[in-house]
Amino acid sequence: MLEGLHVLDLSQYLAGAGVTRMLAELGADITKVELAPGGDGGRLLPVVDGSGRSGFFVQHNRGKKSLAVDWSHQEALDLLLDLARTADIVLENFGTSEILARRGLDYESVRAVRPDVIYLSVSAFGRNSPWSNKPGFDYIAQAASGIMHMTGDPEGPPSLVWSALGDTNSAVHGFAGLGYALYHRERTGEGQYIDLAMTDCLFHFHEIALSANHLSDGDYVPNRMGAHHDLVFPAGVFRGPEGWLVVLALNLQWPNLCRALGRAEWIDDPRYARMEDRIAHVDDLVAHIESWMATFKTDRAVLDHLEEHRVPASPVLSPLDALGHPHFEAREMVRWVDDPVLGALPIPGFPWKFAAQPKLPELVAPTLGEHNAQILRDKLGYDEARIDQLKNDGVIVRGAT
Repeated sequence: MLEGLHVLDLSQYLAGAGVTRMLAELGADITKVELAPGGDGGRLLPVVDGSGRSGFFVQHNRGKKSLAVDWSHQEALDLLLDLARTADIVLENFGTSEILARRGLDYESVRAVRPDVIYLSVSAFGRNSPWSNKPGFDYIAQAASGIMHMTGDPEGPPSLVWSALGDTNSAVHGFAGLGYALYHRERTGEGQYIDLAMTDCLFHFHEIALSANHLSDGDYVPNRMGAHHDLVFPAGVFRGPEGWLVVLALNLQWPNLCRALGRAEWIDDPRYARMEDRIAHVDDLVAHIESWMATFKTDRAVLDHLEEHRVPASPVLSPLDALGHPHFEAREMVRWVDDPVLGALPIPGFPWKFAAQPKLPELVAPTLGEHNAQILRDKLGYDEARIDQLKNDGVIVRGAT
């Protein structure tokens, strides 16, 4: 779908690399710039096997071409700007905007040589903020966005979401934003600058916190809720016969749950008529539902019964439970990919199912500087003598993994 689209990827780790990973799945030509001596910091993240090859790096950089440069050389900066002339999209996620501005690779410098470029900056706090120079990773954005405040037991400390929620969510936002920017350019011929902050993307998750506080005249104060929602019931985690089950029944589903529990009389019971009434009796209702669940031999039996009554429910699965699971297999969300160093490797699949591209390409993550010569030859027209000279001068570098 994106064949012929050239992306100059100046990002590292995950928030930026996640954007170009998704673009690569759709056929975009990704020139991944890595900095000497070690390249993308993601190459050092766990799990790194005895070969020195990082599974993290492989997962997030398949299908990209690696150009490894030492940008302490002016010639390296010159060739990167020349590459930007050929790019439809330039993407970066450096800690501050000054890093690229000092090297003539910021948006204004790139736009001067490629007026219709779409330039995406991904950072913890955005480029236009009093905090724009603060360093930050995923968990920093979780803390600043209020997501961490809303996670965990209300009597305990805030909890991290131990998946890269901020990185992956901002990557999806970046991917989506580029699609609209490309559509705008197609209609108008204009490129543009996109300033994306991980903290903003996570703050956007708060579905009712601000409005509920305002409409309750401050009575509702958002806080972590633990196992059960403090505004909606049932909406929480229940102990099943074998493990933990989540049930979420809103007003329209409440009668279905009453019938599933064998308590049809609760439908007209004034104690449970409104959502706030059910919240007022949350302890008794949780105890009753868990006692009812305990009458079944298996979690599966509980879930089947609830499904028969159209009550939304799910087991609490671990990521490893996806292996061999019929849903994740049917959706191709556990994907085995071949890596020349690590062999077969399971990774999460591609969430979009485009009818225009039903099959995904077979992609391989590059070794450091693997495509130096190819990129300089194909994109910039350098001959072998010039490429060899850049190698001898240390302007471009190679690595084994």
